[in-house]
Order: sequence, then C-alpha cells, then structure tokens
Amino acid sequence: MSANLSKELQARHGVRSMPIRKDDEVLITRGMYKTREGKVTAVYRKKWVVHVERITRDKSSGASIPVGIPASSLVITKLKLDKDRKAKLEAKSKNKEASGKKDEPMSNVD
Repeated sequence: MSANLSKELQARHGVRSMPIRKDDEVLITRGMYKTREGKVTAVYRKKWVVHVERITRDKSSGASIPVGIPASSLVITKLKLDKDRKAKLEAKSKNKEASGKKDEPMSNVD
C-alpha cells in the first residue's frame, strides 16, 4: 500500500509516493478525520487500511478501537528512513531520471 509524499518530501527525494510503513508520520486528507496528523501504528494489509495513533472510536461497551484509514487518504509528512528505504528512494529517483518521462499524450492504437 502506497501513499503520496508531501510536497516537501517530493521535492527533496524526487519521488511522488512510497509504500507506507509503521512509524511514518502522516496527514489525513479525506474523510471524517481530515487534517488530523499522527504516527502510523499499524498497516493492516488484509483490510487495506492503516491505523494512526489517536484516531480511535469508542465501542458501545466502552472499549476504544483504532479506525482504519485507507492509504489513498493519507499524505506522508515524515519518512522513517533506514538503509533499505534510502536505497529504494535512490533507485526510484534514478529510474525516473533515466527513463526521461515526457508529458506526451498517449497515442491511440486502433
């Protein structure tokens, strides 16, 4: 599951999005919790949702459970960088430069 990077991170790393991971800091951009920020506590791949700290709801029994937020509704504001993730960022930005992406419209193949 990937999420977009903030504009500052996009400019710094030359990459538009990254797979989301525990301990990344995110901003919620859509839904009931819009504009709330927090750290990712869990990435629930089976349900395609992310749990963010302090984003919870109360059950009728009084228990508090985390609310699942889709990764597409998040913007990563701070990456948890380790050597593997740094290598992935460098590889993605290098690949983008090498391919020389052009803003050409796709041609219709009939």
